[in-house]
Amino acid sequence: MTLDPRTTLLRDGIASRGLEGAAAAEVYLDPTPMTCLVPAAGIRRRPDAASEQMDQLLFGEAFDVTEEEGDFLFGQARRDGYVGFVEAASLGPAGPAPTHRVAAIRTYAFAEPSIKSRAIGPFSINSLVSVEAQEGRLAKVAGSGWITAEHLAPVGVFEDDAVAVAERFLGAPYLWGGRESLGLDCSGLVQAALFACGRACPRDADQQSQIGADLSPNAFGRGDLVFWKGHVAIGYGDGDIIHANGHHMAVVIEPLQTAIERIQDAGYGAPTGFRRVL
Repeated sequence: MTLDPRTTLLRDGIASRGLEGAAAAEVYLDPTPMTCLVPAAGIRRRPDAASEQMDQLLFGEAFDVTEEEGDFLFGQARRDGYVGFVEAASLGPAGPAPTHRVAAIRTYAFAEPSIKSRAIGPFSINSLVSVEAQEGRLAKVAGSGWITAEHLAPVGVFEDDAVAVAERFLGAPYLWGGRESLGLDCSGLVQAALFACGRACPRDADQQSQIGADLSPNAFGRGDLVFWKGHVAIGYGDGDIIHANGHHMAVVIEPLQTAIERIQDAGYGAPTGFRRVL
C-alpha cells in the first residue's frame, strides 16, 4: 500500500502512533490535539511563512501536532487529513467540542455583546464554534467573541444544496490552497460546498475525483463534478459550471463548453472525468 504524503503524518522518521504497522518510522508519537484560534491559518509545505500554502485551517478546526520547528508546528488537520506546517501562534490547546458551525458565508465576532464593540474576524462558513452563552441575537463562542446567532447552525444541521452554497462564493478571489470565504481555489470551493451539506470531502482535485460515482458526460448536471488534470468545477445547471479558477482569478459561472475549449487551448487537455457526489 502506498501512503499519500499529503495525508500521512510522517516526517524525518517520526510518525503518528496511528501509523504503527502501516508506515515505517524510527519513532511513533501520540499527537497533541490543538485548535485553530484565528479566522484562517495556512498549512504550509515548509516551516516558513513564505512557503507554499497547501491548505488552510478554519477557526475551531482541530490540528494534531507531532513536532515543533521554530515558530511552526508540524501536524495533520483532522477535518480533511492534510499534513503540513502551521504557525504556532495560530494554534492553541484543544477546547470544548464544537456545538455549532458558521452557516453564513462570513461573519464577525464582537468583543462585547454589542454590535458596536470591536469586531473580530471575519470568520468563514464551516468554521467551528462552541457556544457558551447568548444575549439577545448574539452568541458567545469559546476562544473569541459574540457572533450573530442567526449566522450559526447547530452541529448536525446542514444545507441541502451544494450548488447554492458554492454560489455564495461568487466573486471571491482565487487563492492557492485557500478554503476561506475571502479566497479559495477550485477544490477548496468543492470542499466548502460539500462540508456545508454534511459530506466528508478530501482536499485536492485528484483526491476528489475518487469520491461519488462515475458519470457519463451526457448525464452531467447540477451538483455534479467535472475534472481536468489539476482542476475541478461544479455543475451549475443549463450547461454552466461554477468554479474558482486561475483564468478569471475568482469564483465564476461560465458555460462548460467555454471552459473546455479554453482549458484545452491552454494545453491542459480535455476533461478527465465526471462524478456524481450527491
